[in-house]
Amino acid sequence: MECWWERNIVEPGKLPLLLALAAFICTFLVTRAVTRLIRAGRGPFHDVSAGGAHVHHAVPGVVLMTVGGFGGLAAGGRGWAAGATAVVFGIGTGLVLDEFALILYLHDVYWSDQGRRSVEAVVLTAALATMLLTGFTPLGVDDVGPEERLTRGSAIATVLINLVFVLITLVKGKIRLAVVGVLVPLAALTGALRLARPGSLWARRCYRRLPRTAARAERRARAHDARWGRVRRWVQQVVGGIPRSTGKE
Repeated sequence: MECWWERNIVEPGKLPLLLALAAFICTFLVTRAVTRLIRAGRGPFHDVSAGGAHVHHAVPGVVLMTVGGFGGLAAGGRGWAAGATAVVFGIGTGLVLDEFALILYLHDVYWSDQGRRSVEAVVLTAALATMLLTGFTPLGVDDVGPEERLTRGSAIATVLINLVFVLITLVKGKIRLAVVGVLVPLAALTGALRLARPGSLWARRCYRRLPRTAARAERRARAHDARWGRVRRWVQQVVGGIPRSTGKE
């Protein structure tokens, strides 16, 4: 166990990333538990106000992210200081992304259907950090062989090609696949080749004169949502709570 820890975590310098990820996940789960208690009127917890204004926990989160980010850069990625700043950064990120929907919509949608965007942002961030931790290199450069790594042009071409696939996937309205595709090229390629989501920029521009393609995209989107929508909503409710049309923390 010690050899595995040293070889896979300590030596590659991934300990700060592991600490940040653990702090990020724990902070999000604890924050959701506390906000649920506040919503239910249980326990000693209550909203924080200053001068009559409700202070959202994204505010201290931004401060912690700033301190942890700049502190981590100053620490150089090694030693106890790097680990401590990574934890601070992870806590701040958890607080901010828990209110990602509020930042996105510029409105308190924490307990609404729109508030589920916060849960999606947290899940995607945790997935990306986990993939980085387990050895993935962004944009598929890890798939380049040892000899090809010496050829800078080949590595740059690999990055640019995958970036094109990521952008196409994003324009097609498949945000989750685009994010995962940054680290897993096959996901970006799959998203780029498949039909666009209805209402996406790609669908509005390219399917306008292709009614059959637009109809097929509609049918495929409905089938996908019918298959996975209920599961996704259930996971979001388990993690983030049952939404309601209006409400505050």
